[in-house]
Amino acid sequence: MTGPRKQIHLAAHFPGVNNTTVWSDPQAGSHIEFDSFAHFARTAERAKFDFLFLAEGLRLREQGGLIHDLDVVGRPDTFTVLAALAAVTDRIGLAGTINSTFNEPYEVARQFASLDHLSAGRAAWNVVTSWDAFTGENFRRGGFLAEPDRYTRAERFLRTAGELFDSWHDDEIVADQESGVFLPDPEAGRFRHRDRHFDIAGRFNVPRGPQGRPVIFQAGDSEEGREFAAATADAIFSRHSTFDAGRAFYTDVKGRLARHGRTPHDLLILPAATFVLGDTDAEARERAHEVRLSQVSGQTAIKTLEQVWNRDLSGYDPDGPLPAIDPDPGEHTVARGRASVRMVRDPVATAKEWRQLAEAEGLSIRELVIRTSGRQTFVGSPATVADAIDTFVQADAGDGFILVPHLTPGGLDEFADTVVPLLQERGAFRREYRGSTLRDHLGLARPSATLATRTPEGATL
Repeated sequence: MTGPRKQIHLAAHFPGVNNTTVWSDPQAGSHIEFDSFAHFARTAERAKFDFLFLAEGLRLREQGGLIHDLDVVGRPDTFTVLAALAAVTDRIGLAGTINSTFNEPYEVARQFASLDHLSAGRAAWNVVTSWDAFTGENFRRGGFLAEPDRYTRAERFLRTAGELFDSWHDDEIVADQESGVFLPDPEAGRFRHRDRHFDIAGRFNVPRGPQGRPVIFQAGDSEEGREFAAATADAIFSRHSTFDAGRAFYTDVKGRLARHGRTPHDLLILPAATFVLGDTDAEARERAHEVRLSQVSGQTAIKTLEQVWNRDLSGYDPDGPLPAIDPDPGEHTVARGRASVRMVRDPVATAKEWRQLAEAEGLSIRELVIRTSGRQTFVGSPATVADAIDTFVQADAGDGFILVPHLTPGGLDEFADTVVPLLQERGAFRREYRGSTLRDHLGLARPSATLATRTPEGATL
């Protein structure tokens, strides 16, 4: 390879409740005690990661009217956790998922602007939508939005929040030691926004933060999601962690930027990735197999199959063969109540494919689910994993990875102590932070305020 090496971006996803976490491991800890979050964040910062990422769970997932075995009570509020972590860390970015379907722009903008100030410029927002009425029952609006409407609302939500962030110019807050903070411009913070989703006006009460705006993440993979990210996001939380799929996704999304007046450097693509390490590749493979057996219990295997078959399969043996019956193609009642790990567009075709695979390899239900829902991106010795990550990024299959360990809170420690030093030796990962804000870490420019003039009261944007 000629020229300077492309620098790898690494982030850490606090696992939360999902298909990754191994609850049965003796080293597994709490997902609600602050010590778990603090340990995880400090490990990521010690390893010079770009940011820590928190997902969001707005309702306990159910299936068949019962709480799913992958879910537990205990999903602390994202802003509360990130604000607390700002006090026990110095450089690591603090990224949180906040829903645009059930929240309001003023409230979310105020929370992120506050976090950016409290953390000295380390805030990031993963903008997501919600597709199901089940989650919506927790909120005043309830119901759900069709996919095009979800992205329209998300685009308007983000635009409105941006107008709030930009309602202050960079020079409009002056600190006076005697009188405190005052506003030299009487129009500072004034906003007015009206469209079919939002009709708000007033004065935004948090001055422009150290980053101007928080870093914006987006995670959609549909056509609408990719275009939304190309137009608005600073980074994409991608699910394409295999080499070929990663390169195809990278090429597609980066190729969309020009028509939005952006360059390939304006948007980072960061696939989610898991890892299992061992002293040797063989030891790592053995550990990986044990991890997968722990992640997919018999109950989990049956529930996963039910989401494809759309039938009650509780009477089937998870260590036995697949059901001989076909999926029910009618209304998807099994996954009503956001338990589903997957939503399958063509259940009959998927079942046929799975049945052929199971028959060819003699797989039980549980073995098939393990095989078809694999989440282990990197398995091997530290040298093997470091080489795989570096190869992936240098070949433009991604700009780095958001790592999701299977243990909380100590699952990141081994990676930080063994893989990161090898990436540093290659010259592909920083040894020290070179800036103080998350935008510095990600190599993203600080945006200037986009409102050249104030919007007068009563005007429509």
